[in-house]
Amino acid sequence: MTTEATKTEVGSYFISNYPPYSRWKPEFLPEVEKAMAAPPGPVPLGLYLHIPFCRKRCKFCYFKVFTGKKADEIETYVEALCKEIELVSQQPVMGERPFRFVYFGGGTPSFLSPKQLTSLVDRLRANISWDKAEEVTFECEPGTLSETKIKTLKELGVTRLSLGIENFNDKLLEENGRAHLSKEVFRAWEWIAAANFPNVNIDLISGMVGETWDNWKMNVAKTLELSPESVTIYQMELPFNTVYSEGMLKESQESPVADWPTKREWVKYAFEAFAEAGYTQSSAYTMIKDPNKVSFSYRDNLWKGSDLLATGIASFGHISGVHYQNLPEWKQYIGAIEEGRLPLGRAYTPTPKQALIRELILLLKRGYLEIDYFVNKFGVDVWEEYREAWQEYETAGYVSRDGNRIELSIEGLLRADALLPVFFEADNQGVRYT
Repeated sequence: MTTEATKTEVGSYFISNYPPYSRWKPEFLPEVEKAMAAPPGPVPLGLYLHIPFCRKRCKFCYFKVFTGKKADEIETYVEALCKEIELVSQQPVMGERPFRFVYFGGGTPSFLSPKQLTSLVDRLRANISWDKAEEVTFECEPGTLSETKIKTLKELGVTRLSLGIENFNDKLLEENGRAHLSKEVFRAWEWIAAANFPNVNIDLISGMVGETWDNWKMNVAKTLELSPESVTIYQMELPFNTVYSEGMLKESQESPVADWPTKREWVKYAFEAFAEAGYTQSSAYTMIKDPNKVSFSYRDNLWKGSDLLATGIASFGHISGVHYQNLPEWKQYIGAIEEGRLPLGRAYTPTPKQALIRELILLLKRGYLEIDYFVNKFGVDVWEEYREAWQEYETAGYVSRDGNRIELSIEGLLRADALLPVFFEADNQGVRYT
């Protein structure tokens, strides 16, 4: 029987790709260079742009971000990003495909001023267009927003704002190193509502340091009052390169984060409250108000093996069956662009079996799998292939099968990421994930 961790220890929990990132190597770069130089396959195409600037670094953050960068350094980066887009647009793999989805992530994309945003988009549009994109998502930190900036984003074609609120308690926000306070959330929400923004997602984190049951219930109530189109709830984890993790590893500190059973109870409470308010479960993390209005093109296409052109420092992409990551250090990234070459850092080409596993584990995070999808695409009956794992999870009450459909129960959804490593190949189990 699978044993579950109770305490929140150092290490990655959230699974976003396969094989693990630690398997990706610089020596595999010729494979992604070859893919870039070949005509495109038939899959949809997406674009990710990494804006790595933040006002502060959160104590639980494990992304590539910079704080304290001056205006001239930000301009250097924006210029490099635009140049990278120009280089990418010239690759044969682009073909004539339109972008199905675009995602501005970070860091804090909303760190950029309206003028910088307009300049960035103008320069990007000299080489690419996202006019046909189903979805253009833009991540925001509430304290960086202004009325002008929100109007600018709408004018630039952004269709969804993803608002990183995380918590409504100022004391908790400060303790966990967040840059914003709750008053900035409510002020930004007024501007968003006034601009009649078509789609807004609110991010919350279950288990931030200092969280309590009473406070969590307050977070859920405040979110329901705002009534966003969708709500995404992550369970706090401690990857190796966070401030909290360093304290635990170097100073043998106890984990300051709530244990997994508590975090799951909090998420379960939230899911039930949102369901009662008319929201529908969309994944192990997300509730949506109106399934006819809101879909997640970025998530759904990516999880089914679409191409994703990754731009910006340390960003991750996937092209014609090859995974890759850009160079992760400032001088490396800027230097490569200045030399007129793509800033590729490491790559990995999954085997057909690994491609199947990747789609299985990512699609299961939606809460269900359809067996015939895998038979048609990979020629494999995933129920038979992993019968032992499925039977174990059936016995535990995490999954059920009804004909063609394998479905996670609510208890399965609450621990979706913990259920996935059993599907990894033997030599990828137990290795460092990142």
